[in-house]
Amino acid sequence: MGRIFRKTGIFLLCILLMSGRTFAQETETNVSQTDDSEAAGQDALAIESPSALLMEASTGTVLYEKGAHDRRSPASVTKIMTVLLIFEELEKGTIRPTDEVVTSAHAKSMGGSQVYLEEGEKQTVDTLLKCILVSSGNDASVAMAEHIAGTEMEFVNRMNREAARLGMKDTHFVDCCGLTDSEEHYTSAYDIALMSRELITRFPKVFDYTTIWMDTITHVTRQGSSAFGLSNTNKLLRSYDGCIGLKTGSTSRALFCLSAVAERNDIRLISVIMAGPDSKTRFANAASLLNYGFGKCRLYVDETPPTLPTIRVRRGTIETTECKYAGEFRYLDTQGQNLENIERKLELAEEAEAPVKAGDAAGRVVYLLGGKEIGSVEIQFAADVEKAGYLYYLRKAWEAYRV
Repeated sequence: MGRIFRKTGIFLLCILLMSGRTFAQETETNVSQTDDSEAAGQDALAIESPSALLMEASTGTVLYEKGAHDRRSPASVTKIMTVLLIFEELEKGTIRPTDEVVTSAHAKSMGGSQVYLEEGEKQTVDTLLKCILVSSGNDASVAMAEHIAGTEMEFVNRMNREAARLGMKDTHFVDCCGLTDSEEHYTSAYDIALMSRELITRFPKVFDYTTIWMDTITHVTRQGSSAFGLSNTNKLLRSYDGCIGLKTGSTSRALFCLSAVAERNDIRLISVIMAGPDSKTRFANAASLLNYGFGKCRLYVDETPPTLPTIRVRRGTIETTECKYAGEFRYLDTQGQNLENIERKLELAEEAEAPVKAGDAAGRVVYLLGGKEIGSVEIQFAADVEKAGYLYYLRKAWEAYRV
């Protein structure tokens, strides 16, 4: 199980899982292959929009796709990447929700959907996030981009680097809000799902904003103070049970786009629509995909994996070391299998040889259903163990002698 230790024995533990939820990771999570009945169910959906995709968020499992890798203009769905970078900066502490952002002339000049910021106007990061995620403010997006990166184009460079990191192979951005009419600004339904999943998984606080239906901000300028109402552009918030986000978009080039997130019975789905012919069809197609997914999916989460024994360490400065699971195991079933029949098998070396580093692989727990492996979670050493040298043994001998 790695160059740092010799596997002198395999400790196997088989446990029949009781029903319920548990703890571990999706280090390797699988879903059953699509059968004929599932394919027929997908065909029956009749999604009019040319590009669509449905993804289960926790595992990344794709449940439905149509033209999912076709490159299209995303319009304001672009702002998902913008918001992802904003939350990354908040996480790093380089900006704070209470920080004031000054609107530039460039930000003020944005057309399309906007919250009518004036040049020199100050708003907090928290307020601008609200403007972006509720009312899809182009001016608010540019103001935040400039605040973080100095210029919008430098921020866009960061957006493209992040897209590459996420494996968004059919994506290239030229602005931070999606207002552009350039052919060089494009993404795909699959890539939208990838960045949506990254945002909602890493930063669930985004739902504090995307679930706002209506709110008010205050403009304070040289002309005085005035209230401005925000209204959410995602109409599924009111029409679809369980909808909690995420972002709409529409331009003459992009037509009508949407990344919708909904949650029911601990299952969270991402429904992406691109180039819908009209707004009504966009929302109806997204809802159809969500209905399809919630009707098929059951999620197994192992919240109580087997207790891990300590491992002996040969020639180490300590005799044993603790182990830990790399994360949580999740399995998404779409075929109505009996998840109570999932079995676990612990594969773990009884002994390791120093030096050992925290995070190195020590074994894995394997999950089986119907005798077939459906996934596994790596088991890691929990702490560093240094190799014992001459001085260590000399000190131990001296301590024994003194006793």
